[in-house]
Amino acid sequence: MKPPRGLTALVLAGTRPGGDSLAQHAGVSHKALIEVGGRTMIERVVAALAAVSELGRIVIAIDRPEVLSGLPGLAAPACPKPVSFMPAAASPSASVAAALEREGTPLLVTTADHALLAPGWLREFLEACPAEADVAVALARKDAVLACAPGTKRTFLRFADGEFSGCNLFCFQSPAALGMVRLWRELEAHRKSPLRMMLQLGIGTALRYRFGTLRLQDALSRLESLSGAKVRIVELADGRAAIDVDKPADLELVRVLAASS
Repeated sequence: MKPPRGLTALVLAGTRPGGDSLAQHAGVSHKALIEVGGRTMIERVVAALAAVSELGRIVIAIDRPEVLSGLPGLAAPACPKPVSFMPAAASPSASVAAALEREGTPLLVTTADHALLAPGWLREFLEACPAEADVAVALARKDAVLACAPGTKRTFLRFADGEFSGCNLFCFQSPAALGMVRLWRELEAHRKSPLRMMLQLGIGTALRYRFGTLRLQDALSRLESLSGAKVRIVELADGRAAIDVDKPADLELVRVLAASS
């Protein structure tokens, strides 16, 4: 798909109720404020977004926007594109739902802990998003991730035709994408109850996934039937695109990778 000019990007930078353990570990109020290579993660993410010509403006969803005040990377001249803020909701999916209601589609979504985010990955993703998709999701294959970071422990989705890791990049391209966000919110509400998540997706689908016989396309078809939205996958070639910062080991890895890039 040829990306439309003036596309809005949403950066999820909120903190779940109760705080974030990694932020506490790093001695900051929000994970987005953790420094990597001399800049906060949120500044690194905004810099990558600002370097993509198709992106017209950047919206940051955060519960306390005042914690970002004074960061030079969020204002001119460092950032040549307008940056605004909106309240973060109680969960990532709820924040996306609120942003879609406020901003409409198309909407590019990423996260503030995607500290290695590169303009090239963003262009690759946007150019590869199929025009017919209501929702496009970026994934990287396991071998590509391990080639960049041997031994890293990440969550991989195991399908019969390959193992993948999410890249924290989504493009909600049409109003029908709201159906996928509604399903995401339902699944997110059950994230601590695997049984309820299985029931939501269907026992047959869950069992096929558990025993390694579920193909990626079959999983997408099931999501489409539940959400009413057309979902397409965009594979990114660089495995670093799947490396975000969720725990201290991730932070150490990202700092090493950032220093060597």
